[in-house]
Amino acid sequence: MLRFKVLVSVIPLMVAAVLARVELLPGPQPCISIGDEALQITSAPWHADLHVSFTDDPAAATVRVQVADSAEAADFAVVDDVDGSEADTCGVTPATHFVAVSAKASGSAPVVYLSPDGPADYRIFVRSRTFTTREAAALIVGAGRTHLGLAAASL
Repeated sequence: MLRFKVLVSVIPLMVAAVLARVELLPGPQPCISIGDEALQITSAPWHADLHVSFTDDPAAATVRVQVADSAEAADFAVVDDVDGSEADTCGVTPATHFVAVSAKASGSAPVVYLSPDGPADYRIFVRSRTFTTREAAALIVGAGRTHLGLAAASL
């Protein structure tokens, strides 16, 4: 009987721990639209089509992303001064690709080195309330890896 009581008291604690890790009602995640498809950051790593990690060591990186000083100097710019319904232009569809930012590099997943200096594979400019520089870098690397055509990217 004591074992049953211990089991009954431990199960709610395990459920609470799992729910604390997973967002019950997640807010809108950063995303970019590319033609009819979209890339979106996900907080659920099991749901991701691509995992991206970051490094402070340029020798360990597989992709270099330069943080540009202006939108004109960037290949990809995120400026979200838009308020209201236009701020979230990405809808989740079957064509949405999900990108997760992982803490550790794994297998063939891209490892990104962010730097204000070149050389770089991509140059980004971020002035946003909803995007971090890392999220923008993860999305641009994801767009390049999924061959969605970066020239058509928009928010």
